[in-house]
Amino acid sequence: MSAKYKVLKISKEIGDTKAIGPGMSAREAAELAKVGAELVEVSDANKSDVIEAAKDADIILCGSVPISRWIVEALPKCKAIVTQSVGYDHIDVEAATEHNIVVVNNPAFAWCVEEVSNHAILLLLACAKKLTLLESLVRQGRWAEAKKAQPPMGSVFGETLGIVGCGAIGRMTARKAKCFGLTLLGYDPYVEEYLAKENGIQLVEFSELLQQSDYVSLHPDLNPTSFHMMDEKAFSLMKPSAFLINTARGKVVDEAALIKALEEKRIAGAGLDVFEVEPPDKDNPLLKMDNVALLPHSASFSDYAFALAPINMTEEVGRILCGRLPKNVVNKSVKPRFEVAKEA
Repeated sequence: MSAKYKVLKISKEIGDTKAIGPGMSAREAAELAKVGAELVEVSDANKSDVIEAAKDADIILCGSVPISRWIVEALPKCKAIVTQSVGYDHIDVEAATEHNIVVVNNPAFAWCVEEVSNHAILLLLACAKKLTLLESLVRQGRWAEAKKAQPPMGSVFGETLGIVGCGAIGRMTARKAKCFGLTLLGYDPYVEEYLAKENGIQLVEFSELLQQSDYVSLHPDLNPTSFHMMDEKAFSLMKPSAFLINTARGKVVDEAALIKALEEKRIAGAGLDVFEVEPPDKDNPLLKMDNVALLPHSASFSDYAFALAPINMTEEVGRILCGRLPKNVVNKSVKPRFEVAKEA
């Protein structure tokens, strides 16, 4: 029996499972078959291939592949665009809303909250203990220089961590940071105060957080308000001994302002999992700084997390194809193309 629905997965490279966990497509296909859907995969390398494959797609699945307006406008049947990631800045949400297409993300609490919060603590400790610099010196056989390069070095215990964005990941980071004896400040205009308090976070204004924190860890969604929120003014408020940690999105930070702050020693260093442009250009000054810990946008990754992520996606697809709204709608003002069944 032929499938009733077509779910189109747009990938950077067809069949590449290294970045998304082994057997992901097989699991997806099995789950989708239960609701009468066939999973079809296409590479985003060829625009005409994407447009041709998209013409009769009922659902679009994507990871970090950009879903721009030209793709949205080539989706006459599409009910929803579902992304594996927490962030959805790679999707033209405005265009989707205009075309009555529901955009669905994969919130961190559903799959990667543990991983990203672990990563934030990892980068905090790497910065505090000068891991990049000291490890490099030891590998070069420069033991004496490594010993001399240790001071100044904070203790972490008794210092202050400022958490920008107190959602699921920010709050989990706070819970883990308490184990290291850190005082916790938070900035988030949207979080309920009781949620912050439950996790040991004292909510303050953004400027106060920057001024008081020894480590500033970024966890906001990327949106017009958070875009370049860490700019020259923000860096000027930080302590010269403070470090910036970013496991959110690269464009939350004005990278040119960060580089300037580091070069002028207005802050002590940074731990970065994300960049404004990925991968960063080989001439990016950040790559040459020994007070900056760098990782390849890998905060969400573990074998377990990436096995769980597609399951969440296919569950959302199942809800949509059964005429129900998904749990995690990004564009809440959208008027769906499909008739939404009344919940029992």
